[in-house]
Amino acid sequence: MPAYTKKQRLIDTLTQRIESGEYPPGAKLPSGTELCAEFDVSRQVVRSAIDWLKARGLVEGAPGAGVFVRAEGPR
Repeated sequence: MPAYTKKQRLIDTLTQRIESGEYPPGAKLPSGTELCAEFDVSRQVVRSAIDWLKARGLVEGAPGAGVFVRAEGPR
């Protein structure tokens, strides 16, 4: 499967999980390692997908702590 397709599948799934409340505001997303294993993608694909979600205001990173769903929702 091309990298773009894997990245888009990861973005779509994480977005759906956030919007459905499976990952509620303030929830920590699974680690990069866990996402790599679940979606069978490289760390670069996970980083790129997380960067996309950050740019859309769905998540925010906390250095050393992880990536969390934004409490106030998208900007």
